[in-house]
Amino acid sequence: MNTYSDYLKEIEVRKGQGLHPKPIDGSELLTEIISQIKDVNNEHRKESLNFFIYNVLPGTTNAAGVKAEFLKEIILGEFVVEEITPAFAFEQLSHMKGGPSIKVLLDLALGNDEAIAKEAAKVLKTQVFLYEADTERLEEAMKAGSAIAKEIIESYAQAEFFTKLPEVDEEIQIVTFVAGVGDISTDLLSPGADAHSRSDRELHGQSIFEHNKEMQQELLALKEQHPDKRVMLIAEKGTMGVGSSRMSGVNNVALWTGIPSSPYVPFINIAPVIAGTNGISPIFLTTVGVTGGIGIDLKNWVKQKDTEGNTVLDADGEPVLEQTYSVDTGTVLTINTKTKKLYNGDKELKDISDALTPQKMEFIKAGGSYAVVFGKKLQTFAAKVLGIEAPQVYAASKEISVEGQGLTAVEKIFNKNAVGTTPGKTLHAGSDVRVEVNIVGSQDTTGLMTSQELEMMAATVISPIVDGGYQSGCHTASVWDDKSKANIPRLMKFMNDFGLITGRDPKGEYHAMTDVIHKVLNDITVSDWDIIIGGDSHTRMSKGVAFGADSGTVALALATGEATMPIPQSVKVTFKGDMRSFMDFRDVVHATQQQMLKQFGGENVFQGRVIEVHIGTLTADQAFTFTDWTAEMKAKASICISEDETLIESLEIARDRIQIMIDKGMDNKKQVLQGLVDKANTRIQEVKTGNKPALKPDADAKYYAEVVIDLDEIAEPMIADPDVNNEDVSKRYTHDTIRPLSFYGGTKKVDLGFVGSCMVHKGDMKILAQMLKNIEAQEGKVEFNAPLVVAPPTYNIVDELKAEGDWEVLQKYSGFEFDDNAPKGLARTKYENMLYLERPGCNLCMGNQEKAEPGDTVMATSTRLFQGRVVKDSGEKKGESLLSSTPVVVLSTILGRTPTMEEYEKAVDGIVLTKFKPSQKQLVM
Repeated sequence: MNTYSDYLKEIEVRKGQGLHPKPIDGSELLTEIISQIKDVNNEHRKESLNFFIYNVLPGTTNAAGVKAEFLKEIILGEFVVEEITPAFAFEQLSHMKGGPSIKVLLDLALGNDEAIAKEAAKVLKTQVFLYEADTERLEEAMKAGSAIAKEIIESYAQAEFFTKLPEVDEEIQIVTFVAGVGDISTDLLSPGADAHSRSDRELHGQSIFEHNKEMQQELLALKEQHPDKRVMLIAEKGTMGVGSSRMSGVNNVALWTGIPSSPYVPFINIAPVIAGTNGISPIFLTTVGVTGGIGIDLKNWVKQKDTEGNTVLDADGEPVLEQTYSVDTGTVLTINTKTKKLYNGDKELKDISDALTPQKMEFIKAGGSYAVVFGKKLQTFAAKVLGIEAPQVYAASKEISVEGQGLTAVEKIFNKNAVGTTPGKTLHAGSDVRVEVNIVGSQDTTGLMTSQELEMMAATVISPIVDGGYQSGCHTASVWDDKSKANIPRLMKFMNDFGLITGRDPKGEYHAMTDVIHKVLNDITVSDWDIIIGGDSHTRMSKGVAFGADSGTVALALATGEATMPIPQSVKVTFKGDMRSFMDFRDVVHATQQQMLKQFGGENVFQGRVIEVHIGTLTADQAFTFTDWTAEMKAKASICISEDETLIESLEIARDRIQIMIDKGMDNKKQVLQGLVDKANTRIQEVKTGNKPALKPDADAKYYAEVVIDLDEIAEPMIADPDVNNEDVSKRYTHDTIRPLSFYGGTKKVDLGFVGSCMVHKGDMKILAQMLKNIEAQEGKVEFNAPLVVAPPTYNIVDELKAEGDWEVLQKYSGFEFDDNAPKGLARTKYENMLYLERPGCNLCMGNQEKAEPGDTVMATSTRLFQGRVVKDSGEKKGESLLSSTPVVVLSTILGRTPTMEEYEKAVDGIVLTKFKPSQKQLVM
C-alpha cells in the first residue's frame, strides 16, 4: 500500500500547484491500483478505476505492460470488472500505441476464441506502431495457415489504418493570438530554466510565455470566447520558434491550444496552429509536423516600395514595412484545406499551399508524422509478404531531377543515403526523400522526452542502421542539484540500455563526461558523407550534414534509422581577400552574416536553406565555429567543403578522440565506438589513395544564391548585439545586428564575460591562456574588473590543455576551479571579479541552471542573445548578451568595459588567432 499512499501524497502536493495527478508510468503503482480495482470493497476502488482508465502512459512504459495484461484478462473473461466491458477493454488497447498492447492484441487475434480474435483483428488493423517481432509473428502465423493473420496483413497492405481515418476538415476556423512582436524564441514557449520539468507535460505547461500569467489568462479568455475555434499563436513581424527545435515548446502550445490525442492519455495534445510574419524556423516547423500541426508563413508585413519599385528606407537605413492584412489578437480567420488559402470571411488573404502540402496534410490526417512514417513501413512489409506491389495510398514523394544539372553537396549526400526512390534517378533540391541516418545525438534536457517518445512508439533498441548514438549530460553539467540527480541517472540508464553511448555510465565504471553534445557528435562523425540528427538546434557538424531536431524526430531516427525531409536548397559561401593578423575566425563568422544581409538588401537568403561553406583549410574544430553559428543565421543546416589534406587531418583528430573514449571504457557490447574508429580509418585511406576524395559539389550545381565574403572588409572584431533598446521591438534580440568593436567607443560597461559553449574549441582555451600571459607581461599583473566564467567544451580538451601546460596558466589566474568529486549543488547567483574555471558543458549558454545577474551586460562567446536566456532584465535596466570572439570577451572582463582597437591589438600581439585563409584549390568536381 506504500506506493499508492506515496502517490496520493504526491497528488496533494500537485493540487497545491494547480496540477492534476501525474500520469502513471511505473508497474508497481499500477499493480497496486489493479489490486484495488479487483477488491470491490476497497475504499480506493473508484479513484483507482479512474487512474487505470485515464491516467496511464502508453507504449512500452512499465505501466503500459501491466495495463495491457489486465485488459487481456478482462477480454478473456478471467476477471470481470463491471465498469470495463471487453468492448471497452479493446478500445483501451487501441489507444496504447504499440509495445505490450500489440503483443496482447496478437495473442488474442491468434488465439482459439474466434469471436475475440475477430475483435482483436479489428483493433490491430488500426495500429501502426509494430516492430519486427510483431510483424514476424504475423507473417509466421499467416504462413502456418491463419486466416486472421492474412486478413490483418491484407489490411496493412491496403494501409487501411490510414485510409479509414476521417478526412481533414475542409475549413478550420481559427482565432489569432499574437504571442510577441519580432522573432519568438522557443525559450518563450518552453523556458530553458524549466528544462527539468519537460517530461511532466502539465507542470511544464505552466511555464509557457515564461510564466507570464497575464498572457496565459488572456489566452484562456480568448478560448472561452471562441470555443468552436482553434487558437493560432503568432510571431508578429518576426519568425516563430527561432533558437531550437524544442519539442517541449510545441507540446506547450498544443497543451494550451491543441486537441487531445486520446481521451485516455492525459496532457498529450496535438495539432497546434502556429504562424509568423516571416514563417516558422525550419527545425521548429519539423516539430510542428510531428504533432500534426499547421505552421503558416503569413507575410502580413512587406517592405514598402516607392513609385519606382525601390525599397523605402527609414533614417537608420532599415526597410520600412507596411501591413498587408491584420492578424491582431482576436481576429477570426479561416484555413481552407481544399483551396489551401487563408481567409478573413470571404476575403482571401494568402495562399498557404506550403503549409498544406500533400505530405503535411497526411500528417494532419494521421495525427502526426510518426504515424505516417510507421504506416509506410508497415504497408511495405505487408505488400512484400503478400508478394504484391503496395497500392499508392500515400502522396507520392516528389522527385525532382533536372537533366544536365550538377549536384550541390547536400544533393550528393541525400542521393547517396536515399531509400525508396526511383532506381537510377538523380534527385535535386525540392525532392522528398527518406534517408538513412548515420549518427544520432540526444541531449539531457530533451532526452527525457525522447525516452518517452521511444516508449510511446514502442521502440526498445537502437536501429542497426545507425552507426552510433550518443546521450550527453552537457545541458545539466553546471549544477548537480536534486532535479539532476533524479532525472539524469534514469535517462542515462534508459539510453544505455537502448544502445547509445552515454556521457554517464549507469554502472559508474567510467568518469562522468559532461562534454557538450555538439562537440562529441562532431568527433564521432567520421565521414563527410554522413547524415546526423541531433536533439538540439546546434547539431551542425563540420563533416557531413547535420540537422537539429525535436526530441520526437530524434526518437524516430533512433528507432528506425531514418529521417524524411525534402532536399533543401543551398546557398554557396566562398571567401576572398586576406585576414588581418589580429582577427579571430569568429569575426569571419559574424561578418558572413553581415555581408550576406548587405549583399541581398536585408533579405536573409540563408533562412531555411543549407549553407555550403567552402571552408577549405580549416580543420573540423575551428570550422565547427562557422557551422554552429548557422543556426543563428536561421539556416536549416550547413556543409563544409574541405581540401583533402584538411579532411584527413580532421578525421584523424576525430578518430583519436574516439579512441580516448574507448580507453576510458565508454564503448558498449556492440563496440559502436570501435566501429567508428574502423570507419574513420577506411575513410582516411579512401581520401589518401584518391579512390574517394573529399566531398565536393559539381561545378555546374545550381544554388539559390551565392555569397562571397570579402575578408579585406573585416578590419576589427565583430559583435552580435541584441539591440535591446531599438525603438522597433521587432528588431530586438535578433542575430542580425552585427557591429564593429569601435561602435562601442571603448566605453560600454561589461558586467560579466563568458568563454564557453559549443562555439569554442581547444584553440580558444589556448588563446585565453596566452592573453593572460600577454597582459601580465605588459601590465605587471592580471586584474579582473568583471567576472570571467570559462567552461571548456569537453574533458578531452581539459586533458590536452593540462598536457600542454595551458591549464596550469588558467589555474594560476582562477579563483574557482570545478571539482568533479564535489560538484556544485546550487546555481551561482552572484559573481566576484575573478576567473571561474567551470565544469565542461553548456553552462551560461543554456540558461537553465546558472545565469548572469539580472540587468547585467554580458560579453560571451556563446550563441544565444534572446531576452532572458543568459541574463534576465532587472527593474533598472534590460539584461543584454553581446556575442563576440574569445579575445574580446577576455579583454572586456579585464577592463570591465569594451576595449578600444588599440587595447585589443596590444592584448593579442603575437598570438595566432586563426590560420584561416581562402583555399587556392578547386573545391568543385
